[in-house]
Amino acid sequence: MTTDPLPAASLGSAAAAATATGREIVQQPEVWRQVAADLVGRRGAVRDFLTPLLATPDLRIVLTGAGTSAFVGQLLAPALTRRLARRVDAVATTDIVSNPGEVFAEDVPTLLVSFARSGDSPESVAATALADQCLRSVHHLIVTCNADGRLSREHSDSERSLVLLMPPASNDEGFAMTSSYTSMVLAGWFALSSDEPTDVVERLAAAGEAVLRDRAGAVAELAARGYQRIVYLGSGPLAALARESALKVLELTAGTVVSYFDSSLGFRHGPKSVVDGRTLTIVYLSNDPYTRRYDEDIAAELRQLIGAEDVVVVGAAVDDAEPGQVWSVPGVADVEDVLVSLPFVPIAQMLALHTSLAQGLTPDNPFPAGQVNRVVQGVTVHPYRPGR
Repeated sequence: MTTDPLPAASLGSAAAAATATGREIVQQPEVWRQVAADLVGRRGAVRDFLTPLLATPDLRIVLTGAGTSAFVGQLLAPALTRRLARRVDAVATTDIVSNPGEVFAEDVPTLLVSFARSGDSPESVAATALADQCLRSVHHLIVTCNADGRLSREHSDSERSLVLLMPPASNDEGFAMTSSYTSMVLAGWFALSSDEPTDVVERLAAAGEAVLRDRAGAVAELAARGYQRIVYLGSGPLAALARESALKVLELTAGTVVSYFDSSLGFRHGPKSVVDGRTLTIVYLSNDPYTRRYDEDIAAELRQLIGAEDVVVVGAAVDDAEPGQVWSVPGVADVEDVLVSLPFVPIAQMLALHTSLAQGLTPDNPFPAGQVNRVVQGVTVHPYRPGR
């Protein structure tokens, strides 16, 4: 069952003025439904391409991308490692291009999964070419939001490649990746895990709509407080979500608000030094009962350190009646963390959007002078000659 998309105005009149970014945040639940429908339609092609590869005993799977697209791989890698019981590495294209000899030091059968919003960044294209150069047996799964991008065009007709196109609406017009990020997470998981996108996607979409509808006001109030630092924490796949959340703040505020991310356990080992009296901390709670205990521990410690009003806990297996600012996400308490991250992330996106507006910036283009661009510029890809 599908519902009409929420209007961008549900974020508030100010946020709705950020035309593309606001629209692309709010449209995500409906885009997820379309991703699931598209995957069902291409089930046969995906199975025919991946099944023989996944049957290869020594296959190495490398998930790659740049920036937010790299974080897609970092989110998926630990969950896929457990699900597939095989080696799955997340390596950014920026690391592949700058150091291919080490990334591809083992010449083993490899599936390179490239995540890319535009598919036009120099590193995205170069990473696939370097894999072909360094490895004797490599296949490519391209997950992209742009049918006209160079990555899609160069791999569409290759027998060793499969291109999965996300719905056109996911090719974000705004500066920051929002619906493109969550779409590629969803597609990457269902393609590689072999799960069927049945009722769980509808539950995720309904949870995302509830978050967008019910938390927008509280998020706007947080942004109005004028925090100078925002910290995101999480465990397992949610540590990668924390990283993506922190990047949204940096991007949409043009670096005027400092953000940081870490795992719930790792934060105590020095990084906790970033916390001061003007810091907001958001802790993502794992759905795994064991892992969640560590998330709850750091949340309790931070409430004592900086005050409960400056700590927000986001979780699916929680009760709003618990002490402190605890924001429950309904209907997904039994969903794996890799997927429960999808209805969590609109909170971070909305917070970055409202914080940008509070800084007097234009979220659709927070860098009008072009210091940072929607598609990276200025990269020279140098010829690679092994041993030189």
